[in-house]
Amino acid sequence: MPDPTDPEAAAAAAALRRATSAAPAAPSTRRRQAAPRAAGRDPEELGAALERLVREQGWTEQSAVAVVMSQWDQVVGPEIAAHVNPQTFADGRLTLRADSTAWATQLRLMLPTVHRAVDAAVGTGVVRAIVVLGPDAPTWAFGPRRVKGRGPRDTYG
Repeated sequence: MPDPTDPEAAAAAAALRRATSAAPAAPSTRRRQAAPRAAGRDPEELGAALERLVREQGWTEQSAVAVVMSQWDQVVGPEIAAHVNPQTFADGRLTLRADSTAWATQLRLMLPTVHRAVDAAVGTGVVRAIVVLGPDAPTWAFGPRRVKGRGPRDTYG
């Protein structure tokens, strides 16, 4: 704490009181705008500006589905998300790929529940159909001599 008998401290305190007193401020040298700004010219929050841009450009469905694709494990749960991944979304059709035929079959049986969870995340009617695919199968067609037919039938869908 400063010494109250110190003349420098007393001068600094007096200067601080004068600076913070309720004296009227000096008039500004800038010209003030006489009329309010035109509509739409006022600054707005970034979130509101982005929402308006998405709505004006017609990107609401794509942005909603992008949220589902990026937060897939929160939409369907960690157990399903560990075995099923969203692949594409086009024309209201969400394509999912399972890592095994067993998970593809299980997801097809749970499709009404998954569809309700997706609708809750993006809104009803955005995703009109969900297609479940099995895992990608490797090609067995190597070399010039091969036997035509279905090939090995294991867990490839």
